[in-house]
Amino acid sequence: MTKKYAFKQSLPVMAGYLVLGMGFGILLKTKGYGVAWAFFMSLFIYAGSMQYVTINLLAGGATVLSAALMTLMVNARHLFYGISMIERYKNTGAYKPYLIFGLTDETYSLVCSGNVPEGVDEKKYYFMLTFLNQCYWIIGSVVGSLIGNLITFNTAGIEFSMTALFLVVFVDQWKSVKNHAGAVVGVGISVACLLVFGAERFLIPTMIAITVILTILRKKLDEQEMKKEEEKNA
Repeated sequence: MTKKYAFKQSLPVMAGYLVLGMGFGILLKTKGYGVAWAFFMSLFIYAGSMQYVTINLLAGGATVLSAALMTLMVNARHLFYGISMIERYKNTGAYKPYLIFGLTDETYSLVCSGNVPEGVDEKKYYFMLTFLNQCYWIIGSVVGSLIGNLITFNTAGIEFSMTALFLVVFVDQWKSVKNHAGAVVGVGISVACLLVFGAERFLIPTMIAITVILTILRKKLDEQEMKKEEEKNA
């Protein structure tokens, strides 16, 4: 039951990751890097948007230091993801190292989208969900690289597919819960920080502000959620 539930929950990500992975594989191939690069980068880096950035770093001959700094800036949000996952991943045992490694934006969204139903092993569910999502990404990357060997076309704008997936996950989460306070707070803070700090520097201040404000409001939001659940079951 756990495997079936994990697969069912992963379907939206599968649809996105296969397409996004293909886009990554195609772009990588246009820069002269073949299937092996696509496979091993998706296996060991597995960082979505950072893999797209890595293509330009490779092609431009970036130094190790500049690559490390760029990675920190692009993936700094995962520091905040990790803090919020401490309780969920607390007793996951041998699964924990892989769960930490495989925590992408989309996996994070699915793990946090609701409680695991009865009859589903929570630890195994987290592992299977993470594993399936990475498999989708690897398959998409490899297929994209192979396609890049066969056809050539203008790849301008293909990076937007990552943004499109973020929007799909956001809409799916919005529809799956009744209390949208957290989402509204997140969007509001993001827009405010974008206006104040600009597109190049707004991400880290946004994540800090969201973490602080939602931590302060957590008790109130939990009470509202419990009240709505009680009204629903009454």
